[in-house]
Amino acid sequence: MSNTRSGTEGRTVAILDYGSGNLRSAQRALERTGADVTVTSDAHTALEADGLVVPGVGAFATCMEGLREIKGDRIIDDRLAGGRPVLGICVGMQILFERGVEFGVEADGCGQWPGTVSALQAPVLPHMGWNTVEAEPDSVLFEGMPADERFYFVHSYAAQTWELHSEGHFKPAKLTWSEHGGRFLAAVENGPLSATQFHPEKSGDAGARLLRNWVRSLK
Repeated sequence: MSNTRSGTEGRTVAILDYGSGNLRSAQRALERTGADVTVTSDAHTALEADGLVVPGVGAFATCMEGLREIKGDRIIDDRLAGGRPVLGICVGMQILFERGVEFGVEADGCGQWPGTVSALQAPVLPHMGWNTVEAEPDSVLFEGMPADERFYFVHSYAAQTWELHSEGHFKPAKLTWSEHGGRFLAAVENGPLSATQFHPEKSGDAGARLLRNWVRSLK
């Protein structure tokens, strides 16, 4: 496999270690794509990698506290300012929005996207297990996958609306939706910033394909 856009060898990926997330399972899953993967809290390493993965589990506010401790919010901002790819996973997707509300408590997020992460309106929570998604036809993350592909979710909160409206020369974001009690965002592809509410590292062959698609897109 050559180091071209059709392959993954030679790509470097940093997984941001800020005290939250399934770091080792994410590392193993990304290593299986052929990428050179490092788990790090070092700003220089995180900034220099071809791709940065921001995992996250647990409470929105707690994740933001850990992220700020290592200045991870600035790392994400600096990468995106330079057009450098970032992939958020689960709560690592949620904290990219302006704010999160859990148990009536509001916490500020990274603010890369407008909007609020809030509780799913479903009779059974958490939303745990396999579910299908509705991806756009030209999605990079879901390229080559059947419409009924299933991914593994574990969450009670999500972004349920999309409030960023593209104008002028900016391309609109590619939005992927799923349902549990109502529609929520399962994935977003917005220039160099992508994210999934589900766990690709726990989603078997489908998740492996998605991670491979993302790593292949790194320049």
